[in-house]
Order: sequence, then structure tokens, then C-alpha cells
Amino acid sequence: MTNRLLSFSVLFIITISLFACSNESSKEEKKSVEIEWQQLFNGEDLTDWTPKIRYQDFGNNFNNTFSVNDGKIVVNYDQYDNFEEQFGHLFYKNPYAAYFLSIEYRFVGDQIHDGPGWAIRNSGAMLHCQDPATMGKDQDFPISIEGQLLGGDGESERTTSNLCTPGTNVVMDNELFTPHCVSSSSKTYHGEQWVRASFLVLKDSLVRHYLEGEIVLEYTKPQIGGGSVSAYNPEVKKDGNLLTEGYISLQSESHPIEFRKVELVDLEQIYENKPLLEETVSSLVENEKILFQGLNK
Repeated sequence: MTNRLLSFSVLFIITISLFACSNESSKEEKKSVEIEWQQLFNGEDLTDWTPKIRYQDFGNNFNNTFSVNDGKIVVNYDQYDNFEEQFGHLFYKNPYAAYFLSIEYRFVGDQIHDGPGWAIRNSGAMLHCQDPATMGKDQDFPISIEGQLLGGDGESERTTSNLCTPGTNVVMDNELFTPHCVSSSSKTYHGEQWVRASFLVLKDSLVRHYLEGEIVLEYTKPQIGGGSVSAYNPEVKKDGNLLTEGYISLQSESHPIEFRKVELVDLEQIYENKPLLEETVSSLVENEKILFQGLNK
């Protein structure tokens, strides 16, 4: 698939021109930055990923909830008798502060029989998560910012790449936003088609959700606060603290889902160079438009 060649490139170079002015003359100064796509999922196994499932110790992959099959991370409940709100999260080993994350996912099959009604074709990419080692054994969700992933039911409109806020708040339209979830402006993706969701996370300054290279949601100042999380350690939930970095996790919420790509560009090295950062992000977003076209070919 020629449209996906860029996605499999390990390295690409973005070059922009910066102009430096002096009292005597102006001259053109070129600066290059190498941007590396980090493949967080190696396509073979769960190396560098660790599960935290409610009521289980950190690291216990209860009932083989997370596995790898045919080059995909598979979330399924084949070994469950009942779900019993045992929400799970699969954590990548490293925290990140400023990055561009892309995830390719699709919902498959049917929800386990006792899954919550709201969790049908529902999962999430959890951003700026607390350290999973600090989660309580009975804690349901990590304190984090959730890029909520939803699938259509074949009939009704249902946006994806929404925002939910377990133990957090954000600022939208210059006001503190405290409701638990808000919908994006995305279209609905029905059936078992692959969807590529991207997230620009710039420390505590800006978060954007992208689909098909278009912004579908934007907010600022992610911070600890609010509810929608239980059995947490009060020493960890310090309301009002801005989230400048955190872990990334993939969610299990009772409906089977597959992830075939989890890749990231670390923007930390150019975060303070705003012109270069802006140009880099612009190029990444343009690339997303190309990649989305070839997802289901």
C-alpha cells in the first residue's frame, strides 16, 4: 500500500529556514531536525507494556485480557465468565511530556454479556496517566486524560476521539471544564473498519485530537481534579496540579478491540523552539491525511 509507506519509515527529516537578523545584515540560516517515529508496539509481543487490571496487582494480565495475535494487540474477554467492571489498562513503560501519538484501532465482535451499556464499542487512549505503580489495587481508571475511542452501531451518529477526564479537568474556551466527557466534532465510524486517531500533547499547554488530519477537539491546561475515578491513593490525587507529563495506556472496557499500530514522535527536543515545533506538527498532520486514506485498503 503506497499510501502507508510514510508510516513505516523509521526516520524522516524536516528542514525549515530560519532568518537571523543582525545590525549589519540579514542572512538565511538553515536548521534541520531529525524526527524519529518510535514504534511503541513491536508487532510481535507485549514487550515494554504492562497491564493494570482492576482488583489485580500491577503486572497481572488477568484472564489473558491483553494478547498479541497476527501483528495486533488484542483486547478480549474469552477467558472471562463475567466482566464485573474489571476495567483494564495496558501501560507503555516510559512517560512522555511533549509528543505526537498515532493509534490504529478497530472494534470487533460483541461486548461481554455483563459489560456496562455505555461501554459498547468503547475504549480509550489514556494520556498523561499517573504512574501505574501508584494505582490502587481496586482503582478503576488511572488519573489521566482519555482520548475516548467509540465505534458506531451501524445506525446512529457517534463521534470518536472524544475527551473523558478520570480524576482530571481541562480548560476549554478559557474556562475550567469539569464535566466528565465531551464529544469531538468527528464523523462516525461504523463496523469493523480501521481508524487512525492522533493526539498532539504538549506538556500542560495544549492537547489536540486529530482524525483524518483535522482537529476534532482541542483544550489546554490538563490538571488533576474532579471525580470519575475511585479507590485511588489520596497522596497521588493532588487537585489543581497541572499535568506536564505522564504515561500512555490502552484501555479494556468490556468490548473487544484491536490495535495494530501505536507510534509516537517525541517532541521534547524541539518543544522550546516554537517555530520549528509548529512546522514539525504541521508536517505530521499533513502526513496523517495521507495515511488515513490507505487504512482499509
